[in-house]
Amino acid sequence: MGAMGEGNVTGDSLDDAASSAGSVVLEARDGVAVLRVDGALDLALATKLRQLAERAARLRPSLLVIDLTDVTFLASAGMAELVRAHRGPTASAPLRVVATGRITLRPLELTRLVDKFAIYPSLSEALAAE
Repeated sequence: MGAMGEGNVTGDSLDDAASSAGSVVLEARDGVAVLRVDGALDLALATKLRQLAERAARLRPSLLVIDLTDVTFLASAGMAELVRAHRGPTASAPLRVVATGRITLRPLELTRLVDKFAIYPSLSEALAAE
């Protein structure tokens, strides 16, 4: 089903597929769990975000920050995972979301999720806020 199954995929387009697919990285620092999302936060990456949010919850952090600074597209599946992290079954810590600009902040405004989340313009501000 993935790109690997295609017979005529060149190395270059595989690299492109890997970079456009994006990544989610979990960083734990001083009792805070930070999930950095990079690329298109669509259905495929949302699944990865859910897995790492669940792993972060097991660390029992005092705060969970989801950093969308490097997100290039925010799909509804991605927003659903933000809601899940905020008040889903594994939501064990307060959630802060880092979002700026049209790509990430605008969809959150249109769906009124800005009213539900604590949103910050940068990771440093999200970590520094009391």
